[in-house]
Parts: sequence; structure tokens; C-alpha cells
Amino acid sequence: MTDDAWAGLVDSFAEGAYASAKGLVRTYVMHQQLLEHLAGPPGTVLDVGGGAGHQSFPLAQAGYEVTLLDPSAAMLDKARERLDRLPEEVRRRVTLLQGDGEKAVEAVGGRVFDAVLCHGVLGYLEQPDGLVDQLCQCAVPGGLVSIMTGNAQTMAVRPALEQRWADALAGFDSVEEVGVLGVPTRADTVEHLSELLSKHGVEALQWYGVWLFTDWLDFSGVEVDLSDSERVAAMAAVELEASKRDPYRQLSRPFHLVGRRLP
Repeated sequence: MTDDAWAGLVDSFAEGAYASAKGLVRTYVMHQQLLEHLAGPPGTVLDVGGGAGHQSFPLAQAGYEVTLLDPSAAMLDKARERLDRLPEEVRRRVTLLQGDGEKAVEAVGGRVFDAVLCHGVLGYLEQPDGLVDQLCQCAVPGGLVSIMTGNAQTMAVRPALEQRWADALAGFDSVEEVGVLGVPTRADTVEHLSELLSKHGVEALQWYGVWLFTDWLDFSGVEVDLSDSERVAAMAAVELEASKRDPYRQLSRPFHLVGRRLP
């Protein structure tokens, strides 16, 4: 993805996808999953391809020092706009950097972090190995590496829910699709990504689903009333539980893999 390509997608991504029921579920569920593995604040977090800060700004609000690295100037402008709405004490804990995740070590000046996040990025790369290597190098020994990407085991789900039956049939043996933002993406498996992490000195600890039932609602045309906070909280609680259990987590279109860098 180039800066120009993201410039045309910033609003649909930051103000559209993340403002949807799935966006709220994604942010909440993954935040809770991260807290299960992170040491308590203060600690340092690098968010590679962090976009507008939807996943890492809540960590800054919780007391962590966050560095958000993204190649897109337009996306960083959106992150800066969102950051300006937060209290000054939170803003002081956030650094925004423009740079390519595949050169993350150079972009952060060789600094290492207690946790390195990379969510929704690997799918835009033909080969994930180079980026995974950079993520692992940026983590301190004993530090966390958190990756969220498309689940290659569920490629038939979206076209089936959209009643694109020929595409669904092809999806059983495919790892590529055009994503909901209209951009080609590639999916992976937990096993392959775990092997890549191991190759670069990170032991896979746990993997989770991200969302499930909100997908079914969305593709069936059911609108979730996001102003009903009690109902939204109940939905998020169900999704969090599903993200930890088989067979539900296996049906999630994205998966979240958490690993720890070996000493």
C-alpha cells in the first residue's frame, strides 16, 4: 500500500470501519486480549502500521508509552486529529512516526519495546517474512509480539454470507480476496505465522478470534444500534468469549496471534 492509496481510504477506514459494530468489537476484544499478556503500565508499545491509533491509543490512556509507526502521511494526520481530542497527559505518552514497517528497526532508531503490535497489515504484503522479522527485532527479550491478520481457513465465509456462491466455492482453496475496503488482501494460518515467529526468536503463546457474530449480522443486513450502550457491551462480551473458545474462534475471519520474544 502506498501513501496515495491510503489517502483515499482514510475516512472509510478510520471513520467508517472502526465506527461500525465490527470496529468497536475489534478494538474492545483485542484490547482485552492484549491486557491478558501485557505487564502493567508503565511499559513501551510500538504499533507498526498503527493507522489512526484505534488500537494503541487506548493503551496510552491506560498508561503505556506508545509509538505509532505508519507509512501514510494521511493516516498519521488522522491519528493526530484523534490524538488532539485526548487529555494532555495521554498525548504526552504518544509519539507518531512516519515510516515503513518493513524498515521498522531503522525507523525507530534501533529502539526496542515491551510490546510490538501489527494489526491488519500483513495481508497487504505478498510475503510477510520481512515484516515479521522487523517486528521481532523491535521487541525486548521477553517482550510481546501481537499480530492480527486474515484467517486463511475462513476464506469462504464472507462470499457465502454475501451469497456469492462461486466465489465461496473457490474460497475453500484460496488465500486471497478483495477486502471490504476494495483492496486486494492475503490471508494466513496460525500455524504458518507461528513458524515465522519461531524462526525469528519469538514463541507463540496464544491465538484468538476477533469477531464472529457481528460479521453474520453485518452481512445479513441487520443494523446494530450503537447508541444502545448496554446492548453493545453485551455484544462485545459475547464476542470476547467466542474469541477464546473452539470452534468459535476458528470461524473468525481474522485471527490474533500473541507471542513472546525469547531471551
